[in-house]
Amino acid sequence: MSEMDNNLWIEYEKTKDSNIREQIIMENVHLVKYVAGRLNAHVGNYVDYEDLISYGILGLIDAIDKYDHKKGVKFETYASLRIRGEMIDNIRKLDWVPRNLRQKNKLLEQTCNDYEAQYGRQPTEEELAEILNVDIDEIQDMIKKSNISTLISLDDYFEQNYEQQTKELTAKNSETPEKMYENNEVRDILIKGIEELSEKQKTVISLYYFEGLTLREISRILEVSESRVSQIHSNSVRILKNKLGKYKSILFFN
Repeated sequence: MSEMDNNLWIEYEKTKDSNIREQIIMENVHLVKYVAGRLNAHVGNYVDYEDLISYGILGLIDAIDKYDHKKGVKFETYASLRIRGEMIDNIRKLDWVPRNLRQKNKLLEQTCNDYEAQYGRQPTEEELAEILNVDIDEIQDMIKKSNISTLISLDDYFEQNYEQQTKELTAKNSETPEKMYENNEVRDILIKGIEELSEKQKTVISLYYFEGLTLREISRILEVSESRVSQIHSNSVRILKNKLGKYKSILFFN
């Protein structure tokens, strides 16, 4: 943080001046647009972009009110998590995942699990289409839609886990020893699970969740279709979910 930024925060914490607050909002509104754009790529059919912006602004304001510059964490990092958390909380309140999508997601998941149990690998799109007696376009559509919930929920977990690693900045989010143990256990399971994925699966998880690339951008890097990347992602998350056992609800809205 620059000396000017540091002085700005010191002044705001002392005075709570609305003009300073407005200045901080304007300087960081790009964070709201970035997070909204990333989420909109997956929930745009269910949630308006402008609504995401509105939720994000609330998250930004909340971040400004709760940020403590003396903790040594960059405001951009802290604010991005608060912004995204506010958007996700409001998306969940909308109950935006239609019932038929939940049912298709469960059918797809069960079919893949049964196939893997029998043959020791995940089915291809063509094999799924044959098993479910639908055409390949419908399978690709099911995979794409089922990814909506998993993309957001796993992304949410990774970011929340990062927030815990940089220390909780408010008493509201303080953790009990039991909660800390649970979070560490979940993190260890996920890390081990990711290490056991295939190289292509690890690449997709890494590029999407840690490098911030979209599925379309990943498809260009891997030189495969976006639908194929979507399937790789879906299979990867399904594997991680199974490894989480009693903690698997972390990865899904259901």
